[in-house]
This record gives sequence, structure tokens and C-alpha cells, in this order.
Amino acid sequence: MNLESILFSQGFGSRRQCRSLIADARVAVGGTFCTDPLATFDTTGLTFSVDGDVWPFHERAYLALNKPAGYECSRDPQHHLSVFHLLPPHFATRGVQCVGRLDQDTTGLLLLSDDGQFVHAFTSPKRKVPKVYVATTRHALDDAQLDALRNGVLLHGEREPIAAVAARARGERELELTVLEGKYHQVKRMVAAAGNRVEALHRERIGGFALPADLAPGTWQWLDAQQIDALRNG
Repeated sequence: MNLESILFSQGFGSRRQCRSLIADARVAVGGTFCTDPLATFDTTGLTFSVDGDVWPFHERAYLALNKPAGYECSRDPQHHLSVFHLLPPHFATRGVQCVGRLDQDTTGLLLLSDDGQFVHAFTSPKRKVPKVYVATTRHALDDAQLDALRNGVLLHGEREPIAAVAARARGERELELTVLEGKYHQVKRMVAAAGNRVEALHRERIGGFALPADLAPGTWQWLDAQQIDALRNG
């Protein structure tokens, strides 16, 4: 692939902007500046730098973000900053989008990708991908609430009860809840229907992939093939 197309595919601007970056000797491959936009490179394992910032080539972007509170999962946020403020601007340029959403006050694992099939696979209700949340509740948990969550609670506006795949207390006011659906405010509504209230909510796992312990709030990482397999097969 030629260098102009490489930069364009990675979100470094329009083709004209990418040509300008190259012509201005701002792009290096293998530590050597290249000013020819038509120079070709094998993209397998390729890394390049723009203005000294090293960037690995990825045909498709698969990302995990540890979302902090106070950010909206939208390119056009209404009341808070967008989660895209936490990412390099190249990702938005290349069409990366959130795979589902977390409320602005919900923290934890958020996936992002520019692969439409991947996004659909993890947002379609037909796929029934398990998601594990940890909720801090206002009141102490009891067996009646846990049983209600496991057996199914009827949410306002729904015709059928929705049951958690699993519900267990980690502490007096700490609930681990596994759900398959991704309905609006689902976990908060389920806990309310069971007779309690969510004070804080954190997503810990999607499929077989858990939020890495070393991924600090507000930071992101690329997903490798093994992690993507874990997501799909969990």
C-alpha cells in the first residue's frame, strides 16, 4: 500500500492532508523520513510516525476503553465531554464508533471499532452477548431482590419480564449482575424493579473479555486477536 493510502486509512486526514504531511517530511517509516506519497510498504506489522508520534498500522480498529464517569458515548454530546476526547483524533476521522453505549455516569469496559460487522455482532439483541456489571446499591441486598433479578422483573414499557443470567451479592451493597440484553438503563431499571436503587455502575466484562486490571480509567488499548476471540467466544 502506498504511504498516502496508509495515512488516509489510519485517519490522518483527507488524501490531500496526508500528501501534505508526507511532502513536509513529517512522516517516517522505520525511522527514515519519506517524502514520496506513492512509496509502497508492506502493512504487515508496519509502524510509522507522524511528527515523532509512533503509530502501528491496523487494517481495522478494535479498542477497549476504561470509561470514566462524566463522558457521553456520542460524537455529539449534550451535557458532558464525548468519550472521543479520550482517544487520538485519528480514530474519529477513520469512523471508529462506540459498540453500544454506557450512561455518562457508568464506568468501565467500552468497546470501539470501525468494523461494522463487529459493531453489529456486539449490539444486536439476537446475539445475546453476556455483559457483567457491578452495581453499588443504595440499600442492602437481600435474597428476595436477588431471586427477583434471577427470575425476571417487569420493566416499565416492556411486555415480558427480563431475567438476569446471574445475580449475586459481592458485599452488603455490591451486586454482580450478568445480562444479555442492552436495553436503555437496563441494569438500573432492573434493580429498581427488584426494590433497590443503583448508586454507581461499572461494566466489568463483555463476553469472555474482562476489563484489564492495568487499564487505568480514561485510557485505552488495542485489542489483539486473542482478546477478540475471547469477546466472541465468552
